[in-house]
Amino acid sequence: MMQFPETSLLQSLLLFAASAACVWIAGARLAYLADALADRFKLAKSLVGLLLLSLATSLPEVATTLSAALQQSRDLVLNNLFGGIALQTAILAMADFWAKGPITNYPRKANHALEATLLVLLLSVALVVTNLGETVVLAGVGLGSICIAVIYVGAIWLLRRYNDSSDWVPVDLPDPEPLAFPAPTGIAQARNDSLIWQAVAACIAILVFGLMLVLFAERIADKSGLGTGFIGVTLLAAATSLPELSTSIAAVRIGAYTMAISNIFGSNLIMLVLVFPADILFRAGPILQNTSRMVSLALAFGITVTAIYLIGLIVRRKPRMGRFGLDSILVLFAFIASLAAYYYVR
Repeated sequence: MMQFPETSLLQSLLLFAASAACVWIAGARLAYLADALADRFKLAKSLVGLLLLSLATSLPEVATTLSAALQQSRDLVLNNLFGGIALQTAILAMADFWAKGPITNYPRKANHALEATLLVLLLSVALVVTNLGETVVLAGVGLGSICIAVIYVGAIWLLRRYNDSSDWVPVDLPDPEPLAFPAPTGIAQARNDSLIWQAVAACIAILVFGLMLVLFAERIADKSGLGTGFIGVTLLAAATSLPELSTSIAAVRIGAYTMAISNIFGSNLIMLVLVFPADILFRAGPILQNTSRMVSLALAFGITVTAIYLIGLIVRRKPRMGRFGLDSILVLFAFIASLAAYYYVR
């Protein structure tokens, strides 16, 4: 990871909070910049969310996963990756608070339903592999990890090809730009190269402070006695998912709903494909072999919350509870249930 002087539990908590604030600011700024760049270059915001924003906000997960794999820590890798899927989907549910009507009512195309379907497919394959075990191993890498990587590449190709399709047309759509929240002053007047450099700087800040979040989350785990299993699937996953939270809320506030949805689904797809490089670096055998019950639970809850939103994307007329759509409420309840389940099997 990174070298940092030893800290007490209280110091770790304070530094964790400070790093979280920096990640929050950088993530929100990145959402504004991505929205502006999408408008400038005439790009679909769902595509920007899927390919650009999701990759940028997943930088802490990438660094954490590869670092933990090099340290031969199977539980930390898998609990962080798979535990973050339900959490990041719950982030989309929290962002629904700022939307005018259920957030899943806004997509004009079937892209997001396809994203959710492919995500369920990948989660199901991972769940089968973890329960069946890696029956075929190639150069120390499990066939299951290879299959996940191949399916991911095919999914991105299909989503990119499907982006311009219009064979699925919903009706009774809400206003696409409801109560737009003004972006920070200066973005509209900035030149394209300035926006790009600001986006790069925001990505670097997310990576650096995201890694600091991970470092202090691990120290909190050690000093609090909760252990890396429970911490990996809760606090550590929350730390590395903070960029998705700030970018999603910022995107929803400016009315870029499709970008927010694709950001979360795209990030979850990246969480799954990271199993492949982690398996290459993990030399004690296939990384999906002999996994804990917590890993299977994390995958199962990932399928649950994604399926709820898939239903929400298909069923256009949904009741609303307060400021949340019914599907978002159900996702939040499922996420809370997952925390209770993780604590039970820790």
